[in-house]
Amino acid sequence: MTSERATLIEQLLDAGRHLVARGLVQASGGNLSVRLPGTDTFLVTGSGTWLDRLTADDLVELTLDGERIGGAQRPSVEWKLHQRTYAVRPDVQAVIHLHPQHVLLVDMLGAPIRFTTLDHQFYLGSAGRVPFHPAGSQEIADAAADAARDHDAVVMAHHGCSTLGDTVSMALRRSLNLEEAAAMTYRLLMAGDTTTDFPQEWKGNIISI
Repeated sequence: MTSERATLIEQLLDAGRHLVARGLVQASGGNLSVRLPGTDTFLVTGSGTWLDRLTADDLVELTLDGERIGGAQRPSVEWKLHQRTYAVRPDVQAVIHLHPQHVLLVDMLGAPIRFTTLDHQFYLGSAGRVPFHPAGSQEIADAAADAARDHDAVVMAHHGCSTLGDTVSMALRRSLNLEEAAAMTYRLLMAGDTTTDFPQEWKGNIISI
């Protein structure tokens, strides 16, 4: 195993532990992937794995055409979601797919997630949304990939969300900020506030943080 591959695997395993510790997934929900630099392959978590118990043996290596070439026997049912996202976003090196509570609550209330803080704007700014499609279907993979053309986060109705990054760390930061933005939006809605938002004149103008 090359040192670069080993580093990426360790980053993915660490992200899984962190996400479970933060309560963004339950049991064996959610799946993670990373593109292997200089290849046409990516690693994705295996079917039924618990993200806080991952080992390198729980990862499956797939080509961008969906062919299994090594690792665990069965990839996550959502492997097509990762595959299609990588196909339309060559700049993306990591995808985190989760089922976080507040993201889903806000969407079920029929409200958009509001990105009200500097962090939310810098790391995300917006999120795409797709209607419900069955887990693991080509329909959900294609719909999410299409939304990912214009967004680094995609909300999937009654299902979950994906965040994308040029590194595992960035995909992780975006997943944490998406759930925090949703939690803040939910609290604003519960307080009867439907209008508070980030200053319009600064949207899209955050250079660094």
